[in-house]
Amino acid sequence: MEFNHISVLKDESISGLNIHPDGVYVDCTTGGGGHSLEIAKRLTSGKLICIDKDTDALKKAKQVLKEHAKKIIFVNDNFANLDDILAEQKIDKVDGILADLGVSSYQLDEASRGFSFMRNSRLDMRMDKAQSLDAYEVINTYPENQLAQIMFDYGEERNARQIARKIVKRRELKPIETTFELRDIIKDSYPPKFQNKTTLPNKAFQAIRIEVNNELNDLPIAVEKMLSALNKNGRLCIITFHPLEDRIVKNKFKLHSTDCICPPRIPKCVCNHHADIKLITRHPIVPTESEQSANSRSTSAKLRIAEKL
Repeated sequence: MEFNHISVLKDESISGLNIHPDGVYVDCTTGGGGHSLEIAKRLTSGKLICIDKDTDALKKAKQVLKEHAKKIIFVNDNFANLDDILAEQKIDKVDGILADLGVSSYQLDEASRGFSFMRNSRLDMRMDKAQSLDAYEVINTYPENQLAQIMFDYGEERNARQIARKIVKRRELKPIETTFELRDIIKDSYPPKFQNKTTLPNKAFQAIRIEVNNELNDLPIAVEKMLSALNKNGRLCIITFHPLEDRIVKNKFKLHSTDCICPPRIPKCVCNHHADIKLITRHPIVPTESEQSANSRSTSAKLRIAEKL
């Protein structure tokens, strides 16, 4: 299947990076290469490091970016390992970092990847196909309470307990193997009047994907490493698609842009904490109505930008 992906908030994030032609930049989530291409176009003697843990994504990105190959270093890894990646390339600091935390359209649309309840395939959902944990293992081995907690916390699924109970009951008869089997179990856990709603399984599928790929646990570590890797005046642009992701980024940015973090009851500062970034976006940038109309998957996107002091 062709790797098609529409880059969300492309103009806003590229503008936010404030690219210098001789700078060093990192695209932490290269995907189909849409954002990376716009960065590479603006570089002359500069360098771009393209990171993705999905080998299919990097393969496609190399095609998209072939005209700029001399400027680019491709790395198949998790962006949570950014410090090690830069050390291996003998790069101390960079001038800008972009992270688009969305799942690519290719991953959603390619049936064999098992991300979508709209296409029938084996339960998988791994962004990194080399890792062992997949959706099949989560669905068929996690205890009922853990499944319910994942769907409630990561998917904000109000019906999480009922869905988890149905999953466990069904897998006692035989393993749950496909996306359609899981989709039908989720629908069956709702009263009949809701079962025709097309997007009903969306929250539970999203939650399982987040668990499989350890997305929310990796993010706080990754943001710290991104901020640490920036040169003075370097920019960090992060695009989130999930309220919990956005909260993590917002709180990290708030912490790093604040001087004293002592509790209000303490009359004199004793924390010696100093801001090391300034916020470029006090409030997140969201897609325009025209972008949301053209790409429905952009509707929940939020872009936050910070600059190193």
